[in-house]
Amino acid sequence: MAATSATLKSITSVGKAFPTAAATVTATGRDRVSFKNSAAPLLFRKLSTAAAFGRCESFTVKNQINPSESSRPAKVHELCVYEINERDRGSPAYLRLGQKPVNSLGDLVPFTNKVYSADLQTRLGITTGICILIKNMPEKKGDRYEAIYSFHLGDYGQISVQGAYLTTEDTYLSVTGGTGIFAGAYGQVKLQQLVFPFKLFYTFYLQGLAADLPAELLVTPMPPSPAVEASPAAKACEDGAAGPNFTD
Repeated sequence: MAATSATLKSITSVGKAFPTAAATVTATGRDRVSFKNSAAPLLFRKLSTAAAFGRCESFTVKNQINPSESSRPAKVHELCVYEINERDRGSPAYLRLGQKPVNSLGDLVPFTNKVYSADLQTRLGITTGICILIKNMPEKKGDRYEAIYSFHLGDYGQISVQGAYLTTEDTYLSVTGGTGIFAGAYGQVKLQQLVFPFKLFYTFYLQGLAADLPAELLVTPMPPSPAVEASPAAKACEDGAAGPNFTD
């Protein structure tokens, strides 16, 4: 048994995708194994150990370097849209879960509003989401929320965002993902509060997209102001003034 416990164990790689990588494992006892790995980067390798006493084990090693992350498209795509509450969707709802007469921690605000192109000439879809009240700020006459919501833009796809929403100032939220032409999206979005909670202007800084955004989304924005309104044709979703299969 003394000779058996001193037997060297070897690790063999399954597959030939990484010919420059090498690893060895040395038995220092029946229950302890030490090994050295070469500096060559690995993604996944299936390794097996064999001992003279007949026990065979296999395990997978994952290198901390993830090539898929470094290969994600880094180009920044800027997209601007308006979110407008036209008071025709029963939104927002205010659920006072804090059970206090003033806004308080835990209050929920589900909402859905209309989304228009940056020039206010095209109806693109809707927002849907929820805000969780984190802090009431009476000294600033506003609130701080944690917001989780999505922009549903018909055939173009959907963009999801999450982050702080302050009713008294501009804020940045994280872009957490997307579908359709926004698949793989990450980055951030700037939220400009124009008229709380009825008019907001967004500037997305999207990364991770497989292709450039279509030209019809990259229109010259109407300068943000409390007075902005969507065009009558966009409000009526007339032909030529609505996105393909826009979400309503």
